Amino acid sequence: MKYDRIYNFSAGPSILPEEVLESVRDNLLNYEGSGMCVMEMSHRSKVFQKIIGEAEQDLRDLMNIPDNYKVLFIQGGATLQFAMIPMNLMKNGVACYVETGAWSKKAIAEAKKYGEVKVVASSKDKNYSYIPDCSNLDIPDNADYVYICENETIHGTTWQKLPDTKGKILVSDQSSMFLSRPCNVADYGLIYGGVQKNIGPAGMVIVIIREDLIRDPEELPAWVPTYCAFKTHSDNGSMYNTPNCWSIYVCGQVFKYLKKIGGLEVMDKMNIDKAKVMYDFLDQSKMFNGTVEKEFRSLMNIPFVTGDADLDAEVVAATKKAGFDNLKGHKSVGGLRASTYNAMPKEGVIALVEFLKKFEASYKK
Repeated sequence: MKYDRIYNFSAGPSILPEEVLESVRDNLLNYEGSGMCVMEMSHRSKVFQKIIGEAEQDLRDLMNIPDNYKVLFIQGGATLQFAMIPMNLMKNGVACYVETGAWSKKAIAEAKKYGEVKVVASSKDKNYSYIPDCSNLDIPDNADYVYICENETIHGTTWQKLPDTKGKILVSDQSSMFLSRPCNVADYGLIYGGVQKNIGPAGMVIVIIREDLIRDPEELPAWVPTYCAFKTHSDNGSMYNTPNCWSIYVCGQVFKYLKKIGGLEVMDKMNIDKAKVMYDFLDQSKMFNGTVEKEFRSLMNIPFVTGDADLDAEVVAATKKAGFDNLKGHKSVGGLRASTYNAMPKEGVIALVEFLKKFEASYKK
């Protein structure tokens, strides 16, 4: 059965590979002869134990995750990590944050509830259109970690070079770039990503954390909820309570798909190639302008504007009518935004660019 599908440029929940969706569809009512849908089966069953075990191993293979790092599947999405990270990692009660957009701002606001937050660099002065120089940050000796949002989904910036943390632990929110390019996990103390941006259904976050950063409950403040201790999830194999089985299953299918096509090196080349189509158009267009400095452009989230809010709205309406959906910019910044995640085919970006070219040409008339 064939389905009419649009080009979905949503920033999340977002597009998934059709091959994965077809596999999920075919196994929906009876997963591999179990007689059940994955949504119905016990998380303690042998069938699901195999699903989660393979998902973790495939992720380890894709990212070459060192043995001294734990992989945790936690509910609550990436937003819960804004609190869990300071709860667990603030030993001295001090942390350094780099402010590069809406999501790092939210993380900063949340972390301030649990300790002292030093904003050691910011790009607020230019509406978060670049990544600040972080080669010589003023990091105090008592800082517990340095936090970055490595790809800002709303403002469309991405880090090309990691900050010099002066030996402090680096924590990175990779939600909207997770598995889009190779990553040297050993450069970080903790990486996390909400899966709905690039990997699977919403409602879960994947945390990759170095084992020595997982503190025993007695080391944490007494007010830290049991569920919010990383050790709770580590000791229980991500099954302290019933996990998001469906999300884990679909994410696992995406991991297998990524391995099948050649891994993150191949995915990176594909992402560079299709983003270039969009950026080349924006650089020559007289109507549409990108909002990010070229050096810091995201391959995943491409914001652009006409300079006129009414015209922006007109373009959004026209694109939706033509079969391109979710191009409206985030409500906090306006304009338009094309999220070109892993599963977005290059053909989709080409089709969008061709439409925008025709819109611009006809509008001039």
